[in-house]
Amino acid sequence: MGKAKILIADDDQDIRDSLQTILEGRQYTVVTAADKTEGMEKIKTEKPDLIILDVMMTAWQDGFDMARELKKDPQFKDMPILMLTGIKDQTGIDFKSTAGDPTWCPVDGFLDKPVEPNILLAEIERLLSKET
Repeated sequence: MGKAKILIADDDQDIRDSLQTILEGRQYTVVTAADKTEGMEKIKTEKPDLIILDVMMTAWQDGFDMARELKKDPQFKDMPILMLTGIKDQTGIDFKSTAGDPTWCPVDGFLDKPVEPNILLAEIERLLSKET
């Protein structure tokens, strides 16, 4: 079996490109989306094994909304979501403590931007290993 397929949903092209380079260097298949709408479409068509999700895209809460929609959908509720965001720098609020809260932030992992590649890759491996 090949490496997992990962969807990166982030409005910042530079972030998408850098994450894609890191992940493809580890033989992951990468799909990208620039906003919530494109991300939801690609999740349905590409069926990724894991989603890396920004919070602030078109609207400041898009990532939170997307995570809640996915976890409510029986088809996608078990798909691991890694929230990778700079929201703490933007708002001053540390949302990391709410990660996993089914109402507010139903994600499986939470990392602050910027993140070291080795930390990102370790978290991805952790989340993918929980799938089986």
